[in-house]
Amino acid sequence: MYKFSSSFYWALLAQPDSEVVTLTLPQENPDSNIEQLKEPRTSTVAQSPNECEIDANNNATKTSSEQQLEYLLSNLMKYGVLIASAVVLLGGILYLIHHGNEPAEYHFFRGEPSEFRSPVGVVKAALSGSDRGMIQLGLLLLIATPIVRVFLSLLTFLLQREFIYVIVTLLVMASLTYSLVGAYY
Repeated sequence: MYKFSSSFYWALLAQPDSEVVTLTLPQENPDSNIEQLKEPRTSTVAQSPNECEIDANNNATKTSSEQQLEYLLSNLMKYGVLIASAVVLLGGILYLIHHGNEPAEYHFFRGEPSEFRSPVGVVKAALSGSDRGMIQLGLLLLIATPIVRVFLSLLTFLLQREFIYVIVTLLVMASLTYSLVGAYY
């Protein structure tokens, strides 16, 4: 039988050879801070060219329009993903109800039906009640969510006349459009 020792022995392998010394430095004018606290402070807020406020501590604060834009875009992304996920889940449940007991046939490769090769065909199939069409529609909604976000950002930057951001957003939009349209040609 083995005997287990329940006591632990802790040994310090390296002992420090230095001591901690605390130095106290005298204040030059000890009452100056108290006098400054007694005086009423005026908050100085400067505005930068893009309407962003900078307070006395050099911290940038967002304007109400920037906060509204962030709120809109975050809700768009959140609810877009939730709606797309719900549509995919509904289509998956319907698909399993109708085709859940069928055996999988992987002997022959069958491509995607022609109705699912275009967004218009996917929407028509989903509206006709096709369970595969519902799944495909949910995936299209998931893809469309960030595209709509970029488009709303572009419109907002145009309204705010932030032309540097407009150019960057146009480049992102062009990249997204090319990646989606390039698949068909």
